[in-house]
Amino acid sequence: MSAQPPYGQAPLPAHLALRIALAARSLKGVDTAHLLRALIAAVGEPITEARLRKLRASRLRARLLEACGDSAPPALTDRQLHSALGLLKGRGVRMPEDPLPIPEPYREGEFPYSVRIACASDSGERLDGIFSNCARFLIYQISPRETRLVDLREPGPGRDDEDRHARRAELLGDCQLLYTLSIGGPAAAKVVRAGVHPVRLARAQPAREIVEELQRVLATAPPPWLAKAMGAEPDQRVRFTQ
Repeated sequence: MSAQPPYGQAPLPAHLALRIALAARSLKGVDTAHLLRALIAAVGEPITEARLRKLRASRLRARLLEACGDSAPPALTDRQLHSALGLLKGRGVRMPEDPLPIPEPYREGEFPYSVRIACASDSGERLDGIFSNCARFLIYQISPRETRLVDLREPGPGRDDEDRHARRAELLGDCQLLYTLSIGGPAAAKVVRAGVHPVRLARAQPAREIVEELQRVLATAPPPWLAKAMGAEPDQRVRFTQ
């Protein structure tokens, strides 16, 4: 059930390769190589999560017929196409769960000049979730010299009459930054109201990459508002330089 791209392109991330392989299986008579060619024609390169989210069934059908040529299946039903499209977008697909990282104890004030961040996560120690429905938030304490995973916070299902965005924002009230793959306007407003600055990233990645990058920023030239959150005095705060 391989879904490696044709023509010597870079390997696909494991979660996208799995989705494409499952989608090809659901399209009777379409193999994975043909589906990959159709997707490249439909969304361009590289095939990414964001591009697949914008794909429509009519475009997928047209590009599949072009990619398959004479070997095209006799009938691609709407039901098949929508099922395949759902799989491509990750609906109903569960990746094997990576082991969860283990938080370490932290005493308030232990890291001088530090900030606390939250990363929306669905698997292991990765930033791969969206604010409104991620499985958990990875909480890190970061200073220019030290970093530590200090907590895992799982929002849980909540009550039917509850504002889930407000509840999630309240869960992060001691953080200065929230990293997420996606967050809507109303949810972002609630996060900001809780005193947390949301940062939306374009792709899933190991959370430690975000931690290391932010640590470099803290050690060199944090923006004034972040320097203030670190506890720096006004005369110590510097601005970003281009």
